[in-house]
Amino acid sequence: MKNNNYIIYLQFFAAENEGRTEKATSKKREDARKKGQVAKSTELNTAVIIMAFCGLMMLLGGYMLEAVKSNLSRSMSALSSNLIQSDNRYLLVLIAEALAAIVKVCIPLWLGLFLVAFIVSYIQVGYKPTFEPLQPKFTKMDPIKGMKKIISKDMLVTLLLSLGKVSLLGIIIFNIIKAQIPVFIKFYDFTPLQILANICNTILRIGLYTGGAFLILAIIDYLYQKYKYEDSIKMTKQEIKEEYKNAEGDPLIKGKIRQKMREGSLKRMMQSIPQADVIITNPTHFAIAIKYKPNENTAPIVVAKGVDYVAQKIKEKAKEHHIQIVENKPLARTLYYTVDIDREIPPELYGAVAEVLAFVYSLEDKRASRRTI
Repeated sequence: MKNNNYIIYLQFFAAENEGRTEKATSKKREDARKKGQVAKSTELNTAVIIMAFCGLMMLLGGYMLEAVKSNLSRSMSALSSNLIQSDNRYLLVLIAEALAAIVKVCIPLWLGLFLVAFIVSYIQVGYKPTFEPLQPKFTKMDPIKGMKKIISKDMLVTLLLSLGKVSLLGIIIFNIIKAQIPVFIKFYDFTPLQILANICNTILRIGLYTGGAFLILAIIDYLYQKYKYEDSIKMTKQEIKEEYKNAEGDPLIKGKIRQKMREGSLKRMMQSIPQADVIITNPTHFAIAIKYKPNENTAPIVVAKGVDYVAQKIKEKAKEHHIQIVENKPLARTLYYTVDIDREIPPELYGAVAEVLAFVYSLEDKRASRRTI
């Protein structure tokens, strides 16, 4: 028994966005929009325009027919007189007038179709024109990518939609004409105007039924285009990280900047400690440097504060400059959490801080008196 083995290269069907598992960010969507990548179904436009054309013809058909009859009658009368006079210049004027009359009659139809097409496109993708898709790209000439597009699920869906359209169109035309055959047989009893009206009605019925059937296929196509669009703009976790890094800045660089800012702030704060009158501490954790110059300040000012490591540095700096360190646990904690650096203390803490300052001043007075003795 002969065994036939067929090799199918499934990589042709593989998704180009392999590894992209995360939903697109708003920036990714905006970039895709600028490139003209949107979820849009041309089938939906076609279906709606067909139905709109049939609807407008049913609404404006009588007016257009009367206008054509009037213009045709006037043109034939003028043409007969022109043939008698043999004036070619007048014939050209007559043709121009006839063409202008036809355009004038068709303007409402054209405007209606344009408005419908614009509304359908706007509903699908909004209004944001871009010319980037029109720019030539040599990457599109890659034969490998071309083969992948030919042998892909997109082409399969397109083929199925095309077969569906042809099948539906054939079924609709066959059934409508089959139903109209008894009427067509009686055309010999109809006037030319009745025959024309019957044919126009049949064509409009075919158009409406075809448009309705195409609309169903168009909705399916739009849902698929929406799915394909969402799948095409998916991102990898690394891409999301890179986007966040570009938008917010490199975390390492930001961390270094914050560290430099903290070091600079700490350095400036340490330079202010020699101006302090007292250091209030919760001996192991908090340290707050207070300065009060009655001639310069309306209230005592916090010139430095810190916790743990910084608190130890503040106390070391204070000892270097012989600044009094006073332990007051509740006051130290309150000052640390309620007063910012270079800010005056609130009025509710005036009494507690005044007691500390009075104690410090009394100690300094005692030292001064001892030195004079």
